[in-house]
Amino acid sequence: MEKQNKLDQWLLASVAGLIVMGLMSIYSATNGTGDTSLFYRQLAWAFFGIMALAFVYYNDGHIVRDNAYIFYAIGLVLLVAVLIFGRKIAGQTSWMRIGFFSFQPSEVVKMATILALARYLSDDNTDIQSIPHLFIALAIAFIPMMLIMLQPDMGTMLTILPFVATMLIMAGFDIYILMLMTFPFILMIAGFFNIYLVVTLAVILGIVLFYRHKKFQLHQLFFIGPGLAAGLFMNRFSNEILKPHQIKRIQTFIDPMSDPQGAGYNALQAKIAISSGGLWGKGFLAGTQTQLRFIPAQWTDFIFCVIAEELGFIGASLMIALYLIMILRLIGIIFSITNKFVQLTLGGFVSLMFVHVVINVGMTIGLIPVIGVPLPFVSYGGSSLLGNMIMIGLALNFFRNKRNLGYHSSVVIRKKSAL
Repeated sequence: MEKQNKLDQWLLASVAGLIVMGLMSIYSATNGTGDTSLFYRQLAWAFFGIMALAFVYYNDGHIVRDNAYIFYAIGLVLLVAVLIFGRKIAGQTSWMRIGFFSFQPSEVVKMATILALARYLSDDNTDIQSIPHLFIALAIAFIPMMLIMLQPDMGTMLTILPFVATMLIMAGFDIYILMLMTFPFILMIAGFFNIYLVVTLAVILGIVLFYRHKKFQLHQLFFIGPGLAAGLFMNRFSNEILKPHQIKRIQTFIDPMSDPQGAGYNALQAKIAISSGGLWGKGFLAGTQTQLRFIPAQWTDFIFCVIAEELGFIGASLMIALYLIMILRLIGIIFSITNKFVQLTLGGFVSLMFVHVVINVGMTIGLIPVIGVPLPFVSYGGSSLLGNMIMIGLALNFFRNKRNLGYHSSVVIRKKSAL
């Protein structure tokens, strides 16, 4: 008979491996600067994260669901507080000072939003097909998104959308309707960033024709029409809305050589660092781009460059493999527990982790514009590490107590598409 008190060792080992790689990279990235505080701060945050993981792991998992709305409310208060009392760094008011540590509330609020949304969607009285209930679910996500936008932090805001969509689908919401709802936002973003609005519209129309959902054929224009109008408006006035540094980021994403010493500098140096690592890398503390400080923020957003240059293709592949193990183990826990709240919570967390890794690695190799998204468990950042460790602790807790998770035990994984 399977033991109830069981630790998912593969999940824990993958997270531990990522933290070790992160600490090594942060140490290397700050080596020779004369300031070792970043490494020791991250080491301290890792210690606090381990304590938080252990605390969550050994306590009753029901407490998390019962107090999900309280955690969410505290998160909203922190987002408001950071707008009033926060520190402005690189044009963003995203940080609060707590003693010797800087704290970024938005990183923890993402976790609180996942819990609150999972709590609402797992409630027996919630019918996600009902418009009022759908609006409440979307409001739970959009309120923190709007507060984060006021900082302004576009990167963090964009990472919320994928886990909201994932959780709505897992809760039973029609994928086709969700796609129609996202089309206006896609057209607005395409117009906002001057990304081939006509091509985007053609792709959307192709998707609509492919699915041909009979119930909503007559209403498709009500989703696409306003989106196209908003996209055209954004295309016309984006230069007045976007800040100069944001326009530069878009231009240099398309052509980094248009400003090689300015906005395109990071992207070009990142590619040089990654390509110079070769198969086995230049060795720990031996990366040229890393040790000579050619890459700004190489311990945060561009830390993947440090790993790829010093540990090479093998080291970068090992890191990706650790992420893959972590994500697959979390998905395995989702399928092993017939509990709606647990499945929705872990589904949102998996989506969040996946999007973070894809965006961060993608922007360092030039496939995605630089939007400032950290690499989970690896990049320097205590609030991000602490929030992620709490979620891993929850996953381990759910797996350990899966036989005792008695609330809302209906399976939400959709075995077959409704389309």
